[in-house]
Amino acid sequence: MDFFTVLTILIVLSALFGYINIRFLKLPITIGLMIISIAFSLAVLALGQVVPSLLEWESNLLRQIDFHRLLMEGMLSFLLFAGALHVDFGQLKAQRWPILLFATLGVVTSTFLIGILSYFLLQALGAGLPFIHCLLFGALISPTDPIAVLGILKKAGAPEKLEAKIVGESLFNDGIGVVVFITIYQIAQAGAGHFEMSEVGLLFLEEVGGGIVLGLGLGFLAFHLMRTIDDYETEVLITLALVMGGYLLASSLHFSGPLAMVIAGLMVGNERFRTSSMSEVTETYVDKFWELMDVLFNAILFVIIGLEILVLPFETPYLIAGLLAIPLTLLARYISLAGPIALFSKRLEFVPKTGLIMTWGGLRGGISIALALSLAEHMSRTPLLTITYVIVIFSIIVQGLTVGELVKRTQLGKTNAS
Repeated sequence: MDFFTVLTILIVLSALFGYINIRFLKLPITIGLMIISIAFSLAVLALGQVVPSLLEWESNLLRQIDFHRLLMEGMLSFLLFAGALHVDFGQLKAQRWPILLFATLGVVTSTFLIGILSYFLLQALGAGLPFIHCLLFGALISPTDPIAVLGILKKAGAPEKLEAKIVGESLFNDGIGVVVFITIYQIAQAGAGHFEMSEVGLLFLEEVGGGIVLGLGLGFLAFHLMRTIDDYETEVLITLALVMGGYLLASSLHFSGPLAMVIAGLMVGNERFRTSSMSEVTETYVDKFWELMDVLFNAILFVIIGLEILVLPFETPYLIAGLLAIPLTLLARYISLAGPIALFSKRLEFVPKTGLIMTWGGLRGGISIALALSLAEHMSRTPLLTITYVIVIFSIIVQGLTVGELVKRTQLGKTNAS
């Protein structure tokens, strides 16, 4: 099958599953799509015993998709820009210091905690992996997905400040998490003894600093171009060019594309940017265009995650390890958030149970699976992919369906004070 055929099938399935979800399940779209996709895959697996050609067709479809490349080099730029575009910049600015610590120190702390805990867990199960590979697992599972939980938080009436913390942290820790993963990946490839700490620092600075500077530059460029014209069609095209061209430029310069897109999206979404460079008509079209892109790419992403269950290599010891790793990753996240929360809770008047809600609301998503798929075979790819998939499925379905109720039970929706 060629690319257009594969894309067409994915969009048709996304529309069909989306209809079924809205008509019957009435779940948040990302969660509903993934549940229906998993059910579809299991049905195909069962029918495949009678009609082998059906199972072969779906398996062949999935083998045509390079999930890592599709997400990391294509969809991620659109998703992060669209997510950042609609973040409340005022709330984000007010919460900038805890968000910064959550997305940097929190990610690094989580990476090492999960790496250490998973190393001993796998040793206890008799399926031990090298410690550097467990660190890779810690890096790929630490980033959280802002998209899946955002609609749930709004529906549950979560306070704006809490929503800003969760979504803001998720947007930035995607970029930081990818940089941490790349750094550990290169150490694993070269061997710890052949990699200087100065090289690690330089790589981190280049990726993070370069991504932030590039994002600022792209935002200012878009501002200048859009301020000098008043044509909504061209201005929407400018934002599209910013995302596609900017991400390509970041990749060629070895800067963090995700961070560049988040910064650029925040700038274009900023109220001061909009009032100075966009008419009301342009604002409406830019917002609607990126909302549609957000829905489209998320629908395709979560459908693929659900369908992937057919082609992933599941082995019983690693399925058990995945189930046991769920509480360990939640514990590591809670601990990694505790320091920044304790530091800023009184000064910024954090709501009660902030740590608990941010831990349970920190869903893992497509980025974790994409990073796991990027591992080389000698980096324990099969076991880490299985463990990652189990955690992501639990995170999106179980945590995603219950975090709204958690917010309501703690009665945070009754006040907007924090």
